[in-house]
Amino acid sequence: MMELTRKGEYAIRGIIYLAQQPPGRVSLISEIAAAAEVPQTFLAKIFQSFAKLGLVTSSRGTGGGFVLARPASTITLREVVEAVEGPILPNRCLLGSACDRGGPCRVHAVWKQVQTEVVSILDAVTIDTLARSPNCKG
Repeated sequence: MMELTRKGEYAIRGIIYLAQQPPGRVSLISEIAAAAEVPQTFLAKIFQSFAKLGLVTSSRGTGGGFVLARPASTITLREVVEAVEGPILPNRCLLGSACDRGGPCRVHAVWKQVQTEVVSILDAVTIDTLARSPNCKG
């Protein structure tokens, strides 16, 4: 079963919160965590990964915190999910061209199609779209 982990859910909530802030506004991790209802230490690790991948920028010291590294309209849901979950794979056989059994199985093409569809859907959704959603709490 393909399921987003808690880490993925927290990552999405946190980055949506940043997208809802005025452009350039720096947010403390404690503020983001409280608003997104996410454990602060867990979110801090997630945002460190985001910073390494160029999704957010961070600054230390007085006035430090996090801000989106680029416009929310250019950050896809796929980027956020893959930043913390890794590649979208409905079956591990898609890591290579062969299944564990020595060659592509009869279902390989189906798993590839599932992967293509899921990736396409996640690529079509931007963080900006989610942040502006009327029912979005972050």
